[in-house]
Amino acid sequence: MHGVVDPASAILASAEQPHGKLLEVRDLTVEFATRRGIVRAVEKVNLTLAKGETLGIVGESGSGKSVTSYTVMRILDRAGRIAEGAISFSGIDVAHASEREMRDLRGREMSMIFQNPRAALNPIRKVGHQIGDVLLQHVQAEPRNVKEKVIDILNQVRIARPEERYHAYPFELSGGMCQRIVIALALACRPQLLIADEPTTGLDVTTQKAVMELVTELTRARGMSTVLITHDLGLAATYCDTVMVMEKGKVVETAPAEQIFRNPQHPYTRKLMRATPRPGIVLGDLLPEGEGGVAAHSAPAVATSDVPLLKVENLIKEYPRQGAPSPLFAKFTGKAVDPKDAIFRAVDGISFEVKKGESVGLVGESGCGKSTTSTIVMRLIDPTAGRITFDGQDIGAIPARSFAHHPIRRRIQMVFQDPTESLNPRYTAARAIADPLLRMGGMGGLRGGAALDDKVEELARMVGLPADLLDRFPHQLSGGQKARVGIARAIALKPDLVILDEPTAALDVSVQAVVLNLLEELKQTLGMSYLFVSHDLHVVRLLCDRVIVMRQGRVVEEGTSQEVLEAPKDAYTRELIAAIPHPPV
Repeated sequence: MHGVVDPASAILASAEQPHGKLLEVRDLTVEFATRRGIVRAVEKVNLTLAKGETLGIVGESGSGKSVTSYTVMRILDRAGRIAEGAISFSGIDVAHASEREMRDLRGREMSMIFQNPRAALNPIRKVGHQIGDVLLQHVQAEPRNVKEKVIDILNQVRIARPEERYHAYPFELSGGMCQRIVIALALACRPQLLIADEPTTGLDVTTQKAVMELVTELTRARGMSTVLITHDLGLAATYCDTVMVMEKGKVVETAPAEQIFRNPQHPYTRKLMRATPRPGIVLGDLLPEGEGGVAAHSAPAVATSDVPLLKVENLIKEYPRQGAPSPLFAKFTGKAVDPKDAIFRAVDGISFEVKKGESVGLVGESGCGKSTTSTIVMRLIDPTAGRITFDGQDIGAIPARSFAHHPIRRRIQMVFQDPTESLNPRYTAARAIADPLLRMGGMGGLRGGAALDDKVEELARMVGLPADLLDRFPHQLSGGQKARVGIARAIALKPDLVILDEPTAALDVSVQAVVLNLLEELKQTLGMSYLFVSHDLHVVRLLCDRVIVMRQGRVVEEGTSQEVLEAPKDAYTRELIAAIPHPPV
């Protein structure tokens, strides 16, 4: 069978391999069959991963990072194939192993944290049962103790109220919590190799730190090796032993982490470093030489007004609590049920304003109520109580189901946290960007033609999306490319208020810099306002005028960006700031 050996025997034998190599990739070339012919996504990639080592792979979207990792796991799309090269995992010839042998390896000896957490979870199965399935399949638990082990794993990845969340479905959890569930799935069987593809994209900085420290601890305690694929250079600098930089399917530089960040040799590596947000820089500093920023545009800036564009007063949102006793329980048992035990208050009486031409950052840990607040303001769900006023009109009184057809809807747009879930899988990128223009009369009644095509291409250029990707469907785009489609779609109508829910989380640093400068330019020239929901406090500092810090549904601190991020008053805010990773530059 092409030199394949028993996985268990190979693991034992690998301890005797020279230098303790766990994974070795040699001259790997991967090709995809497309409508336009054969595309070479990865070319002549070489890497070696020792036992206990953490390798960081960095580079822009489409550079081949994820394709390399999928190939190691043998989970390539049907259109992809290994054109040449070899992959050895603990003495096993991965490139020629059977699918049965790979199924035995995947989950038990090698595991992966996927970039899109919701797509990795079964939407109709409770998350606790999904983790239990993995433990039972690989004989890591028995039916009598599987729930106990699952709850212990949920505690390890800092899932609040794990007994309650054990019974939750993915759609009932925030994006950050779904990410933690996926991490729990990957770590459940204590694999020898963990491939983490953007594992902290949806996580707040404190949970990110806790998860990465957990992975680091497991690596050291078990001799586990990790491949960390990330856009976050600060994360790579903090947690990786070695960093490999990829550009257009090729490896351009590999070196120890400290060396590569303090003395990058390749121009592309230096470009990535320049575009990384960090203290002491402004937006214009992030752009590579030759790319214009806000200062390059001559349009006069629109002054920020003192008049609130958006006003939120005493906003409350409650949900039925999972597993809470029902009224029938009290009727048949005679035991009183406290109403407070039957509900979960996701947003607990918050108030804030966004002025015309102002950017307001909403920050806090996953599950603190940020995304729920933004979704209510967008009028996608109804509040339990409170008032929402937009440009003097009480939009909170408009039912969510009716707001999509209200005239004011075109003045409020949103960039959603999960770019995959927010795109119609049957629409090409061009059609997705054109959708608001067609639906809301943005082209003066024009239903298509050259003018619409030109506008879509202009919007794509503005967010750094190549024109040759416009005819692709969402499943043919990388996570970062899908995020750019979502941003282009949101700004197409030049709305007064854009609600940005983690808009740059899936973007590489260079595209993030372009998008942030674009958002700042639109704010200055068009008076556009932003409600910016983000875990990335460096990005919040760059773009936002004011910051609101939320914890457990409440506002704990509010002020200018400088006041909150440079001189925080609340201990929780100080904890968030202390957890931010950054490169040693």
